[in-house]
Amino acid sequence: MRIALVITITVRGYRLVCKPLPAKKKNDRIHAGELRAACAATSAWLGIITCTDRVLYRVTSRADLTGKYGRITICIGSGAMAQIVTPVQLKTHTLTSFNVYIRDAEAAMEQALADGCPFLWSDVNSERAQQVGGGQIVAQFWSGHGPIKVPHGLIHDWIGTSFIPDTSVEEVLALVQDYDNHKNIYKPEVIASRLISHCGNDFQIYLRLLKKKIVAVVLDTDHDVHYRSLDRAHWLCHSCTTRISEVENAGRPKERVLPPDTGSGFLWRLYSYWRFQEREDGAYVECRAISLTRDVPTGLGWIIEPIIQKLPGESLIHTLEATRQAILAKAR
Repeated sequence: MRIALVITITVRGYRLVCKPLPAKKKNDRIHAGELRAACAATSAWLGIITCTDRVLYRVTSRADLTGKYGRITICIGSGAMAQIVTPVQLKTHTLTSFNVYIRDAEAAMEQALADGCPFLWSDVNSERAQQVGGGQIVAQFWSGHGPIKVPHGLIHDWIGTSFIPDTSVEEVLALVQDYDNHKNIYKPEVIASRLISHCGNDFQIYLRLLKKKIVAVVLDTDHDVHYRSLDRAHWLCHSCTTRISEVENAGRPKERVLPPDTGSGFLWRLYSYWRFQEREDGAYVECRAISLTRDVPTGLGWIIEPIIQKLPGESLIHTLEATRQAILAKAR
């Protein structure tokens, strides 16, 4: 009995289904060269298999040869992933595009404040305001449905709002400004945290971040943070990275911190704009996070896109939820 086989490559839970292989029978073997040929027809082929004659799989039972096509899953470890994601360096014109975007965004934020627009983004839309007031964390792209393409990079502009009942802005600020404790409040994304300096409403902080989706990337980051009070119930906060360095072999004897703006390019810049508002029923916490990452190389979309397109939004939601849970835990 011979039958065409469909190969499904699984990398840390993400699957790529390739075109059928040539017909196989029991005890036949699948070699790397055949797998490469099967994957070559798909737009997502990565070149994970570098050898040409290695036996990857042997058909061992009739269970592998059932249905219209047999289906075989080959798991590829994260070690192979690290070999595919080639290092990149932040280019000057990529950074220039980001700086222009930041300049325009900040100018628009200040103009909105001066014009008396709603303090919170969530209040601009009644349905959104109702969702937030009901306990839902609402987050989305600031505009459009995806990141903004710039030369050799992507700008991710997300905003989200959460509501914390029966608390004050003072309590929220005390928690958020406890930077030495961020490694506990925001774990597992924050591995280590430290307050470097503090003067009035200005802070300098260090965070070691873990970005994990298919592959794990550890980043050493420094941030300048400034708080501004409009009145007792309305506060603003602006945080910007001054250094982001990828860490190879983090936590191991051969740990190495790479120079800034080199490495995988999963995060080059991160600017966060916070708003805190106190009302009778509790405090509202809003964050707009604008980040810069590498672009998506041709053929690597299924690997890179989940990391650099989904992580910014997921990270924002996690931060808002962790803040709320930490405040509620203190109140118990």
